[in-house]
Amino acid sequence: MGQRKESVVMLSYQTGAPGAPLIEAESETPVPTGTEVLIKTVACGVCHSDIHLHDGGFELGDGKVLNVGREGHVLGHEIFGEVVAVGPDAQDVAVGDRRVVYPWIGCGECAVCERGEEHLCTPGRALGIVAAGGFATHVLIPHSRYLFDKGAVPDALAATYACSGLTAYGAIKKLGELSPADEVVIIGAGGVGMMAIQIARALGIDPIVVDIDPAKLEAAQQLGVTRTYDSSDMDSAKAIRKTYGGVYAALDFVGAESSVNYGLATLRKGGMLLVVGLFGGALSLPIPFLPMNARVIQGSYVGSPEDMAELMVMVREGKIAPIDIQERPLSEASAALADLKQGKVKGRQVLVAD
Repeated sequence: MGQRKESVVMLSYQTGAPGAPLIEAESETPVPTGTEVLIKTVACGVCHSDIHLHDGGFELGDGKVLNVGREGHVLGHEIFGEVVAVGPDAQDVAVGDRRVVYPWIGCGECAVCERGEEHLCTPGRALGIVAAGGFATHVLIPHSRYLFDKGAVPDALAATYACSGLTAYGAIKKLGELSPADEVVIIGAGGVGMMAIQIARALGIDPIVVDIDPAKLEAAQQLGVTRTYDSSDMDSAKAIRKTYGGVYAALDFVGAESSVNYGLATLRKGGMLLVVGLFGGALSLPIPFLPMNARVIQGSYVGSPEDMAELMVMVREGKIAPIDIQERPLSEASAALADLKQGKVKGRQVLVAD
């Protein structure tokens, strides 16, 4: 399998004070040992989760904050790269392979990991979350089983499947088998929501899409969505419930108090609200309404390695149309975070090697 001679210096863009510009740092390029694989970053997506980690916290509502900030951390979990070195025990991988990286890596030993749900391992070893991620020229991967072939899709697009694609697929998979009359609402047509639209349509689901931004609703229509609503008006939730008798499921890719309440307002009895987004806030709900309406409120967090494998089969078979990608140099990581935070981004930003 061999090694490719790499520069001794690795560049990374690390967190400083909460919300402050990332700091460019130089360090020695890691040398893989055991089953480890070293990749050179080709592309890395910028996710809303990166904003929370950059700012140092998640809003929990009622003035509470989950503190997650730490200095010297390398963000970036939507990674596509080229293998440049492998450890002596690495198998099924060779220098020169170009792969999408599954970043939601667990400890590999706990009961959760034994169930195949590494993405739910706590604290785990997720790249860009716990371990160093893709806002760097190189990333060290623990094992080749976390590397997936992208097929013929463009490099920058391939990176997005590790989070936005996987998150969307993992949420839609939780819907189970739908009957023809089971309507599904997608709340939020941002980067992940747009990917969810693509995956849903590929699976034969014709979703209703809601957003507060007319431009995003127009973008959804360009993907073939025929039913869109302005979710800034709660009356539109009533219109959905009246028109369709309530929906079977609402997938909330925003995760704010307003979007969660909107989703609940669209459901029929026995309906399901899947909360995917992490915008923040708190939910207040009369407890008797849960059994009276027989509703399910469930969280959905990214996806398992099995989910990733299934998604990448769909990608390689060309079943998922591309979303809008905005490429910018890796050195603009701070600016990319700022633009995303300010709502200036349509689709997905992807940092590419300078």
